[in-house]
Amino acid sequence: MNAQLSKGTALITGASTGIGAVYADRLAQRGYNLILVARDQKRLTDLAASLTAKTGRTVDVLPADLTNRQDLLKVEERLRSDKAITALVNNAGLNVGAKLVDSKADDLDNMIQLNVTALTRLTSAVLPGFLERASGLIINIASVVALAPEMLNGAYSGTKAYVVNLTQALHNEVSSKGIQVQAVLPGATSTELWDRSGIPLSHLPAEIVMTAEEMVDASLAGLDQHELITIPALPNIADWDAYDSARRALSPNLSRRESAARYGVRA
Repeated sequence: MNAQLSKGTALITGASTGIGAVYADRLAQRGYNLILVARDQKRLTDLAASLTAKTGRTVDVLPADLTNRQDLLKVEERLRSDKAITALVNNAGLNVGAKLVDSKADDLDNMIQLNVTALTRLTSAVLPGFLERASGLIINIASVVALAPEMLNGAYSGTKAYVVNLTQALHNEVSSKGIQVQAVLPGATSTELWDRSGIPLSHLPAEIVMTAEEMVDASLAGLDQHELITIPALPNIADWDAYDSARRALSPNLSRRESAARYGVRA
């Protein structure tokens, strides 16, 4: 492949399998060199070799457990120091699927560390370089449960709502400075995440489960259309627009000197 076509380097977390591996394939085909981050070094190495043979791109592997502070700091340093990095895909995530009362506190903590803390720190690490170069792309993988806290448990949906909020706020900060951000809200997607969460994929109705390949292809189409929020399965974008408009309409009345009359506080 002609090196002049390179779009720089994309660092992808959770890249060894599932959604992350598909992003790696698609971004390599779009002209990105890659840095693949995940815990399983063999899977990373095998994927890197396959992608290099298929696309001709340079693919580095960076084995790391992002719930381990030293490993996280190692990835942060790569994001700060490698000026070739032009894109960050925050895909690594964990789902504790049990009810809150049935979940182990340590499992919930690991989920929050990965879904919230690591994502925030990696985003913070890459931003200064992007701002300096007035160019960059950040894709944050959230979930439709960010909009449906009644599904699964509130801890998991809360971590994904955080991802959406962070992305929206970041867009307001950097969209005028040459940096594109996107939050992707997949529905049920055919990956290993389900089995790890204790909810086997086979227990879900087949009609609600999308393949990782179709999910990523739709999300990249949304990226090309400059969507801030991409919901691959949503048939009518007007539904999201109405939801977001209703949220924004609350803003003028969320903070006032006087409490609402329905509480009967003021005589």
